[in-house]
Amino acid sequence: MGWSLDFISKEDFIKHVGATIEKYGEKLESYDVKRFNKNIIDPIKLIFDKTVYQTSWEEMVGNEIFRQRDKSNNNDIGYFHQRIFQYIDKCRVPENGKEGGWDVIYQNENGIVLSDGDVVHTVYVEMKNKHNTMNSASAGKTYIKMQNQLLSDDDCACFLVEAIAQKSQNIKWETTVDGKRVSHKRIRRVSLDQFYAITTGKDDAFYNMCMVLPNVIEKVVKQDGTVQIPHDTVLQELKNIADMSGRETEDMAMAIAVYMLGFNSYLGFSSLVGNDNNRTVNESYLKRIYAYAKGLSEK
Repeated sequence: MGWSLDFISKEDFIKHVGATIEKYGEKLESYDVKRFNKNIIDPIKLIFDKTVYQTSWEEMVGNEIFRQRDKSNNNDIGYFHQRIFQYIDKCRVPENGKEGGWDVIYQNENGIVLSDGDVVHTVYVEMKNKHNTMNSASAGKTYIKMQNQLLSDDDCACFLVEAIAQKSQNIKWETTVDGKRVSHKRIRRVSLDQFYAITTGKDDAFYNMCMVLPNVIEKVVKQDGTVQIPHDTVLQELKNIADMSGRETEDMAMAIAVYMLGFNSYLGFSSLVGNDNNRTVNESYLKRIYAYAKGLSEK
């Protein structure tokens, strides 16, 4: 079967997909209740969500684990979007902090035609995963950085490239700096598909990449052999804690188990699990809960 992407070799694309999967790293590790509660969950929110959305505890716990993994994985997908351009002709991806800290630099000695007809030979890129990830302060700082680049190089343009933009676009970026609305024809807001089109010369380059991506990911995962399927034990461990409460209904027992993760040191909660009302409720107590949940003997 032939390779349909002519702007990147099959070998380089497979290598890049593999490197992205490797970035997932510890996020592929299984979750136990201790890791689940590493940043202390909000028991009230969890119980509200479960009841309002009418989901099971299994679904609720699974969704929370997915949310925690997904939050970390966004940076890894940013790696995929940025670093793929190191394999595309006339593009380079500077090392962190080098060459002005730009995410991608695209240079073409034959000229790069902007949408208004201007021709430049270099485009400096700041890349974002999603269009709404920058607050006003961050947007202002980025815009000033681009302004300074234009002042030092009158043969360039600066792009804010968004992987998930509101729509396909290549427009003048208008934002607010120090309370004033600002814009410049060479400071542009560009969706990722349009940037692929500019750098590869093919309007459907991003589309074609997306079409081959699922099969390549599947192939790399199967052939690599190092990608482990997580075996999460959070639900069973929460059930173990729930069993300690002695409550008659499973729903209330599970609610108490969740409360103990976030509120174990709060007034009144020390007597919810176990019969030892004099037990010191502190970090060491939470460790004992974790140990019990895993079925370990307290020593």
